[in-house]
Amino acid sequence: MALRSRLDLRRSWRPGRTPALVVIPLGLIVTVCVVDVLAPPHVHLGPLLVAAPAITVAFAGARVTALMGALAVTAQVLIGVFRGVLPTANIQAQITALIVVSFVCVTICVVRDRRERQLQRVRSVAEAAQSVLLQPLPTRAGPLRIAGLYIPAEEEADLGGDLYAAARTDHHSTRLLIGDVRGNGLAAINNAALLLGAFRAAAHRQATLPRLAIHLDAAFRWDTGQWRPEAAQDTDEDFATAILLDIPDHDPVVHLIACGHPPPLLLRGARLTPLLPEASHLPIGFGGVFGIAAYDVQTFPFEVGDLLLLYTDGVIEARNGDGLFYPFTERAPQWCKDDPDELLRLLQDDLLTHVHGHLDDDAAVVAIRRLAV
Repeated sequence: MALRSRLDLRRSWRPGRTPALVVIPLGLIVTVCVVDVLAPPHVHLGPLLVAAPAITVAFAGARVTALMGALAVTAQVLIGVFRGVLPTANIQAQITALIVVSFVCVTICVVRDRRERQLQRVRSVAEAAQSVLLQPLPTRAGPLRIAGLYIPAEEEADLGGDLYAAARTDHHSTRLLIGDVRGNGLAAINNAALLLGAFRAAAHRQATLPRLAIHLDAAFRWDTGQWRPEAAQDTDEDFATAILLDIPDHDPVVHLIACGHPPPLLLRGARLTPLLPEASHLPIGFGGVFGIAAYDVQTFPFEVGDLLLLYTDGVIEARNGDGLFYPFTERAPQWCKDDPDELLRLLQDDLLTHVHGHLDDDAAVVAIRRLAV
């Protein structure tokens, strides 16, 4: 949401989208024309007309720039006529220079607009691809109301190192994944896509949550290490911290496996409780390396009306200009009565205000509220 607003702000200043600014070169042309006609013979402001197309090129497209250039040339001709100096070499040189400058400005606009269109097409393809990778979470899954928020550190990306996904099972439960692969921004997209693909392929058919964790670890290690020389595997490991959850429809609990990820927060009324598992396993990608053969499932109460917050370290480690971390656990209870979408909207505004609009790391949050069946 914040990314979109920043992109929309930049796009609103693209050529051809700020007609109010046309008043500036128009006012310049009229002012120079009137003053030059009424001024004493030794005062010549006509050369200033060259600024009109030069200013217009900064905010308008080729057509508007050409129009301003034509008006500037016309004004220069009128000045020459009213002052009786049109046949002179000086005024003709000024008119010629103005035509040349206007032509150059229009050419710059044409080239720039063409590159803008190419960039827009590339951006549209990238956004489509990224939306496929990080699919929106379902708003309803059984008795759960779900909302997701993603703020990438790189403004031109919709997906970076953080990820989340949800899937329904045949056992009337909802499984969720939130994770953070090593690195951030575009460099981490490949591993994020890998983990998301492995989860979507297996979340609905793995019989137990531990088997799903084993599958994700094995798939992640196999794909990230299959082309890497053995000598590099010990020094350049890829991994992802993650939390896997299974929330039954008819049982007021949440089952989870923690793999080096920050613990979820349970909001019951205004009371916040971190769901700290007794066992926190190594990140995804390290399981086979260190011989992890099983994953322990922790079970916590999750009753009707409770709100569960999943998040990545990009939220809790976000710093302001004074180096202070974002007080996530202090702010979250203030919005516990809001629905998940509204809570994440308030959280996003507050977080971006804290960091003055710029995050150093990708940030993701998932809010889940249990409703009555």
